[in-house]
Amino acid sequence: MALLFEPLTLRGITLRNRIAVSPMCEYSSTDGFANDWHLVHLGSRAVGGAGLVLTEAAAVEAAGRISPQDLGIWRDDHVAKLAQIAAFIHAHGAVAGVQLAHAGRKASVARPWEGGAPLAPDEGGWRPIVAPSAIPFLDHGPLPHSLGVAEIRGLVNAFARAADRALTAGFRVAEIHAAHGYLIHEFLSPLANQRDDAYGGTLANRTRFLREIVSAVRTVWPERLPLLVRISASDWTDGGWTPGDSVALTRELVPLGVDLVDCSSGGIVPGVTIPADPGYQVDFAAKVRREGGLPSGAVGMITEAEQAETILRNGEADLILLARELLRDPYWPLHAAQALDVEVSWPDQYQRAKPPSPTTAR
Repeated sequence: MALLFEPLTLRGITLRNRIAVSPMCEYSSTDGFANDWHLVHLGSRAVGGAGLVLTEAAAVEAAGRISPQDLGIWRDDHVAKLAQIAAFIHAHGAVAGVQLAHAGRKASVARPWEGGAPLAPDEGGWRPIVAPSAIPFLDHGPLPHSLGVAEIRGLVNAFARAADRALTAGFRVAEIHAAHGYLIHEFLSPLANQRDDAYGGTLANRTRFLREIVSAVRTVWPERLPLLVRISASDWTDGGWTPGDSVALTRELVPLGVDLVDCSSGGIVPGVTIPADPGYQVDFAAKVRREGGLPSGAVGMITEAEQAETILRNGEADLILLARELLRDPYWPLHAAQALDVEVSWPDQYQRAKPPSPTTAR
């Protein structure tokens, strides 16, 4: 049996395989509400055979959106449509997960296909944008407001309230977004965090915000349900967050109730050269898994079934997260099973299109 199609159990939840839909912003919401685009986008990946289907980054407050069109989970009213989506995913054999996020100093920008530039309030954006320190992401970008301690505590509570809404909506996995230069990552990285209080300076202080969020989320997220954290395992530049820091952080997350660390990278500062070759972030997942004491997820330029299988067989990760490849092919898991000669169930509605297995064909 291919490891890619072996179940993965995290706490009380078992994924039918090791394939996850990585969170991918769709920039298609109004006032944070999910809609039929999200139902079809996420639901088709469940029909396509993924084990875990994660939503895009769901903002825990309105000011935490990347763009005005980002998904949200800061209002109770957001729950109803999210519940419909989670139910559909579960009805088709996958597990529904939600990514909880705050964009920090990278908030209030136009959608990528509209240029991605910072938006002023009269253009649909908002002020202030917030960060650990008053350092803009772009040289000529808006200056963020440096969060006070009371504001930090308010955001910790916002993550917990969002997790409670996610539970009400029926999600069975929650992931905290601490990567890609967004707010939590800004606290982690010395390139964005120049505070001199309990939330800045030492590694222990810079990880405090994330640790407090994890602890707060765990007060509402049941013991039986898994909690994931996505990190940027490297800033890819001198003076930034390092893979060694990622290991140290992972060790701190173990006793707080985190079950898997999803290892991405980059995003904290612009203009960094990242060698985006096939599987370029797998080494980070392997290091975190080997030295950090938690299962890990690998993501980034993983496109082939054999490539994903090799990562698992080499003990470099426990979960394979796919992003762009699943945009290109929502049924990648079904095709991967065919490539690896694994028999998997196809939806009844699609049985007549199921190709014979290579073994049968021979």
